Amino acid sequence: MAPLVNIIWFRRDLRLTDNAALYHALKSGNPVVPIFIFDTRILEQLEDKQDRRVAFIHAALSEMQSALIQLGSSMEVYYGTPGEVFEKLHKKYAIAAVFTNHDYEPYAFERDQLVANYLESSGIEFKTFKDQVIFEKKEVTKDDGTAYTIFTPYSKKWKAKLSEFYLKSYPTEAYFTHFFKQAPLQIPTLASMGFVENEIAFPAKKLKIDTVKEYTTHRNFPSLENGTSKMGVHLRFGTISIRALVNEVMKLNETYLNELIWREFYQMILWNFPQVGKGKSFKPAYELIPWRNNEKEFKAWCEGRTGYPIVDAGMRELNATGFMHNRVRMIVASFLCKHLLIDWRWGEAYFASKLMDFDLASNNGGWQWASSSGCDAAPYFRVFNPTLQTEKFDKELKYIKKWVPELEELNYPHPIVVHEIARKRVLEVYAKALKEH
Repeated sequence: MAPLVNIIWFRRDLRLTDNAALYHALKSGNPVVPIFIFDTRILEQLEDKQDRRVAFIHAALSEMQSALIQLGSSMEVYYGTPGEVFEKLHKKYAIAAVFTNHDYEPYAFERDQLVANYLESSGIEFKTFKDQVIFEKKEVTKDDGTAYTIFTPYSKKWKAKLSEFYLKSYPTEAYFTHFFKQAPLQIPTLASMGFVENEIAFPAKKLKIDTVKEYTTHRNFPSLENGTSKMGVHLRFGTISIRALVNEVMKLNETYLNELIWREFYQMILWNFPQVGKGKSFKPAYELIPWRNNEKEFKAWCEGRTGYPIVDAGMRELNATGFMHNRVRMIVASFLCKHLLIDWRWGEAYFASKLMDFDLASNNGGWQWASSSGCDAAPYFRVFNPTLQTEKFDKELKYIKKWVPELEELNYPHPIVVHEIARKRVLEVYAKALKEH
């Protein structure tokens, strides 16, 4: 007879501590089987077989597996579609309930609906919880109950609502004996899924307190090794708890806290305005902009050969490491949309394929901000001047020389566009399109 169990389905929450769904599963009364699914619908879309995110997930699962083995349990890691996997699990176990944490992306919402329908038709409960944000969906709204579309009032309401209740940790460790006992199971290798090992070092999970304390003054200078915390990838995959992080930083630096609130703002926007996650401009009028979409110029941008050193340095850093400094992200995004008049969706997709900390909500929000098509975005007449940005944030060219060593050599390309001409062109194109709307 199949053992009666509950399932904990890990997705964007790859940790055993302070995890909402795991806590509720372990307290539920039945032994808990931990699972993870390498979703083939997602993996098959990844062209780069050295994808750093897949390698990061694999490393995080291996770390969790070591802890579970010490507890006499094992992670069950599957490669397939969630539908196929749950059919297998249904045959293997008598499942009382499946526990998991919310995911706000359009694909995830559709996936969870299909899984929930299948489970409920089989008499199995599907229980989901808030875990990757402090406030979700419609928890922070205007007084009339509608969603904010401007960050500053949203952040004020967010801070006003914050209390110890929302930051309380889930004490999962107290219930670790409730994991289902079984011999260790093998985690599929990267090679077995068509991927290869990546030698890039992942950012440390431990937050550097000095980085947070100095964040306000250091965060805009890309040459500083510890100017930013690089916590993005850990928040993206839930290898750290957002509650623990907010608890740690809220008394240290409000600028850093605001960056975490921006993350929640964009998650809230994605949930309340799902069209932005499906390739639509938040401001419909911006759909009328006649993008030039020059493929040769786009290729030069992707490869870091635009002739603008700060832009090229950023793109080369991204291509080499899967990371790009946030100030530089703004510069390169503005350059693509405004200087080259290339559709922000092209840049969004390229970042999505390269960033280790890629998150649909934040990536979309950032690109729509740069192109002026998003909520609370930079006004369309704001066009970053790469030369002035360099003078301001990399005056000694330390960052640029690291990534563009041939800067002063004859083989460094000439600028593919003149800033003044590009600025004049984009202002005319935007003004005409928006006027016609």
